[in-house]
Amino acid sequence: MEVTNRFITIKNPVDAAPRESDFETKAEALSLKLEPGSIDIIVKNLYVSIDPYQINRLKSHSSSQSASSFAVRIIPGDTIDASGVARVVASGNPEFEKGDLVVGLLAWGDYTVVKPGGMLRKFDPMGFPLSYQVGILGFSGLTAYAGLFEIGKPKKGEKVFVSAASGSVGHLVGQYAKLFGCYVVGSAGSKEKVTLLKDKLGFDDAFNYKEETDLKAALKRYFPDGIDIYFDNVGAEMQEAAIANMNTYGRVAVCGVISEYTDGKKRAAPEMLDVIYKRIKFQGFLAADHLNLYQDFISTTCNHLRSGAIYPLEDISDGVESIPSAFTGLFQGGNIGKKVVRITEE
Repeated sequence: MEVTNRFITIKNPVDAAPRESDFETKAEALSLKLEPGSIDIIVKNLYVSIDPYQINRLKSHSSSQSASSFAVRIIPGDTIDASGVARVVASGNPEFEKGDLVVGLLAWGDYTVVKPGGMLRKFDPMGFPLSYQVGILGFSGLTAYAGLFEIGKPKKGEKVFVSAASGSVGHLVGQYAKLFGCYVVGSAGSKEKVTLLKDKLGFDDAFNYKEETDLKAALKRYFPDGIDIYFDNVGAEMQEAAIANMNTYGRVAVCGVISEYTDGKKRAAPEMLDVIYKRIKFQGFLAADHLNLYQDFISTTCNHLRSGAIYPLEDISDGVESIPSAFTGLFQGGNIGKKVVRITEE
């Protein structure tokens, strides 16, 4: 059997804010019958993750491209891979059978041919939506969990600030911190998001950073006794303001710097004397660094989901053709929660 496989690629390197016109949809014939002796696996993609960090892979150059195998450069015309959920349609690998549900690195497209050594594993949905595997039960959730508990190392009653708090990672960080017994404030980019953080997700407080003319003063207002943990998804001026308001022995978990990804002139310049004299721990991290936490993370998070203690936000678009707009929307503040594209309905 032969099918038409559509997939998304870029026309040229994307060195500024991404536009839908930077992308194109290609189509190729794909045989769903493997050659004798092949150990490839062909999967039909169901959901793919849409993440801001991918912009650094699409650039002509980014220091991140040589720092991690998850961040290698995407050449124009090549397929773009991301975390995703799929159903096996053909397998030459004895560990996988037709019909298996799998999660791993998949193409932004209809189908993926997974070569030997490709990142792929079977999973049990455990009664949860399949999309959770690329969100709260996937790398977004592990990033939030590991960043807070391994880098932040919270103590009950400590004060936690989360930037981009309505995003795929931030909205989970705030909920984990609240469940642990911390005081949590988040920043977001609209009144709607601020209301959601306080009324739906249980943040103690939240503010719209676009309405603040002095971020240092704003954080002083929300944290009169200082910040113990800052979970940084933004970088730039917000990072500077948070450092200025940190308590002695404060911890900064640097997860992302989305405000700097598409603006080469924006760079954080925190007061390093504060870092030194307040003995602030300042650490970047990747979820892949903390796979040893996976079982604890899954067990804890599933318990929270089943009890209704944690509420995952998802923003789901439909179809391969929606991927470019889904991705560009991340940099326009359009999404709330985890951005996912549903490739097909089962």
